[in-house]
Amino acid sequence: MTASAIPLRLRLAKPEDMPVLSALMNRAIGDLLPAFLPPEGVTASYEVMGLDTQLIADGTYFVVEDGGAIAGCGGWSRRATLFGGDHSAGRDAALLDPAKDAARVRAMYTHPDHTRKGVGRLILDACEVAARAEGFTRAEMAATMGGVPLYRACGYVDIEPFEAETSSGYRVPLIRMGKAL
Repeated sequence: MTASAIPLRLRLAKPEDMPVLSALMNRAIGDLLPAFLPPEGVTASYEVMGLDTQLIADGTYFVVEDGGAIAGCGGWSRRATLFGGDHSAGRDAALLDPAKDAARVRAMYTHPDHTRKGVGRLILDACEVAARAEGFTRAEMAATMGGVPLYRACGYVDIEPFEAETSSGYRVPLIRMGKAL
């Protein structure tokens, strides 16, 4: 059986995955965002994006393996933080109320060698199922320009564009998107 015949496998991320996940995120930012942002925008993106270990601790972060290699990662959260890694400003660990708040889709990344193979959609579907199981009826995210086409294809709609300001002064463009679950 060839590696391409092995189906994608979804599982929860584990603490021991963190070094590989960080490397995958950096590679995705560096290799995929240049199609959407100028070089200074890609550099600034590292400041506002990255690994949020709270998602792994909460058991809401997934990885997709393709032939044993991690092909992508992403998750959802019952916490108020909309985007950003452990190093990002503006994080808020407050728990959301499923009766009135939207679950957060968080930190979606696909390894550049695995784009357009269903990795992102598989993770997004798992996030939506898990959030619904906890009583959430809506999901929201802060989408990068690179992720917007996938999210729109999966039924997410634009709520508002905004920018994440970085220490360099560059403002990384993002779109707050949402969907009824």
